[in-house]
Amino acid sequence: MTLPRRALISITSAHATLFQGKETTGVFISEALHPYKVLTAAGFEVDFTSETGTYTPDWLSQQPDFLNGEDLATWQDTNSEFRKKLDNMPMAADIDGSRYGIFYASAGHAALIDYPTASNLQKIAAQVWANGGIVSAVCHGPALFANLLDPATNEPIIKGKTITGFTTEAEITMGIMEELQSWGNDMIDGMAAKLGANYTRAQGIWDDYHVVDGRLVTGQNPASARSTAQAAVEAFEKL
Repeated sequence: MTLPRRALISITSAHATLFQGKETTGVFISEALHPYKVLTAAGFEVDFTSETGTYTPDWLSQQPDFLNGEDLATWQDTNSEFRKKLDNMPMAADIDGSRYGIFYASAGHAALIDYPTASNLQKIAAQVWANGGIVSAVCHGPALFANLLDPATNEPIIKGKTITGFTTEAEITMGIMEELQSWGNDMIDGMAAKLGANYTRAQGIWDDYHVVDGRLVTGQNPASARSTAQAAVEAFEKL
């Protein structure tokens, strides 16, 4: 079948305090904006969805190191196409997964909270996968894989595959490991090990690094959001 040249970017709908309760985590803005820009430039129609249809912006992702220049202007302009789509996105239960050729899970630490049990997002990703499309995720986005099964085998889609994602080393370096552990879900490397996937990473915790394993494309951190989307497009073109 010819896959639709449409991409769906999933957004975390969770939020929580981090950094000793001082700041709020939600969607990491550049992890949604960078793939949006790459995919639209490649001629894809791009939509957003979250499990509840709502989102909270991540505090860290709005700091100048992570959001500046044109990206900051796009985020601040509530009339930008990006903001209009993000601010008015449907909930995942209302999305027809058969309409998409690429699924891309953006993140933010908050994704560790809702993604593992986001059954409607997982249903969409599973449908894209079953139809022969590309499933991609960046940073904490692979948390979605915790209960994402291949409809053909009923096994985790990452079983036996190589993935990357945000490093536990980075969580420790950031001083937030204890808070993250209090949420009760695995870090990305631990989840991968449990599901029989091979977790790999760059030497540096903030290096731009992504992995392509067939139709599965993953990126390590915010700096990898763009290259992960580019790799997803390249994988799509080869289908």
